[in-house]
Amino acid sequence: MAPTTQSLLPKRPPPLLKDELDIVIPTIRNLDFLEMWRPYFEPYHLIIIQDGDPSETIRVPKGFDYEFYNRDDINRILGPKASCISYKDGACRSFGFLISKKKYIFTVDDDCFVAKDPTGAEINALEQHIENLLKPSTPFYFNTLYDPYRKGADFVRGYPFSLREGVPTAVSHGLWLNIPDYDAPTQLVKPRERNTREATTLYVDAVMTVSKGALFPMCGMNLAFDRELIGPAMYYGLMGEGQPIGRYDDMWAGWCMKVICDHLGWGVKTGLPYIWHSKASNPFSNLTKEYNGILWQEDMIPFFQSLKLPKDCNTSQKCYIELSKLVRARLGKIDPYFIRLADAMVTWIEAWDELNNTSGTASAAPAKVK
Repeated sequence: MAPTTQSLLPKRPPPLLKDELDIVIPTIRNLDFLEMWRPYFEPYHLIIIQDGDPSETIRVPKGFDYEFYNRDDINRILGPKASCISYKDGACRSFGFLISKKKYIFTVDDDCFVAKDPTGAEINALEQHIENLLKPSTPFYFNTLYDPYRKGADFVRGYPFSLREGVPTAVSHGLWLNIPDYDAPTQLVKPRERNTREATTLYVDAVMTVSKGALFPMCGMNLAFDRELIGPAMYYGLMGEGQPIGRYDDMWAGWCMKVICDHLGWGVKTGLPYIWHSKASNPFSNLTKEYNGILWQEDMIPFFQSLKLPKDCNTSQKCYIELSKLVRARLGKIDPYFIRLADAMVTWIEAWDELNNTSGTASAAPAKVK
């Protein structure tokens, strides 16, 4: 029997980590953007968190394997502990991290699309994140050829052989083309600035490890992490409705995460992959949300830069509980908000331990599974 045309086509390799990775998406709108991601996302399981009024209907394109949660589900599953999950803010994605049972998480915003590299080829952001997470990091000594584990690269002359094995990578932080991730004041003075793939000086074809002791402003719209290693520290804080601050959720998680990764000896990578950020948020609305954050970051960043965690903090959970105590003692002097945030950090860890322990009593049954 003659082979069919289809049988002669080369077989695609199976998706990387298909059964070990969840994609978490916070949203306030129909998820038509998934159509562009279909070739890359369809093999994976999606956890969708509705950000806002649970009475609003969110449409998800057919063909995706997903769980859907709204605020009513969060309240039902967490009970009083639901107070630690932000409302009407993208920080609600933390709930997706909480209820996932997979080793890895990729999270992306609903206004982000598949980008193209300078040659015009589509970028498989998810695959690049997975490659980053599966390769070691080098936080203790910077390699001037960036990621030495990338094909075609290596360690440069003078790099200590004792450090070349690297350490596990806990976080892969991706970047964006088109709309930059600016704060409100910068948006106001650069309203038309765009980062395009044609501007090769802005498209940097590189991945690098963030050095130990260095902080960075983590953007949550294109991010992947090892949930088993650092999941308990990836809490996006108290933001949105009822809180005096917004748009600092991912940065708060990034500062906490980085301090803990440094303490436990794990690595954080940044650079590739790029996604296409399509929607510029309103700078005047952003300024209202960011105002306190812009003021407080002048104290928050030195606070994180000076942190030293005890040696007996040997897990992410223990580190995070200790961090909550330091937040209460040192940042609580700035504003009562930080006292509430410290309490929420403890509640978050309690919820994490409860939902990720088979002896826990909470039920994580979703409102809708497809």
